[in-house]
Amino acid sequence: MYPKRLEVGNKVDICPKCGLPVPACVCGEIAKTQQQIAVTTEKRRFGKVNTMISGFDDGVNIKDIARQLKIKRACGGTVKNKVIELQGNHKGHIKPILVSMGFSEEQINE
Repeated sequence: MYPKRLEVGNKVDICPKCGLPVPACVCGEIAKTQQQIAVTTEKRRFGKVNTMISGFDDGVNIKDIARQLKIKRACGGTVKNKVIELQGNHKGHIKPILVSMGFSEEQINE
């Protein structure tokens, strides 16, 4: 059985995962609490250090998370193979930012 549509003036789509209307969907919040995130540093060429954040599942928007981290830490970075790479050593600063985004503090390993 497919989820029914709500019709209140305008048509509102229903989320196929949680069954709630799309504006009230909680799938993203549930996915955030079930992540096992690892924050590590990696030394690159010429002695440069990159911070690697991995362990994200398909339930979250990794590009949006990377964009927010780059803005808050004022650095460059990219997303490759479900891993966020930030330029510089930000290991001690990533956990509070991810917690403020809605991720569980116990699920983040630094």
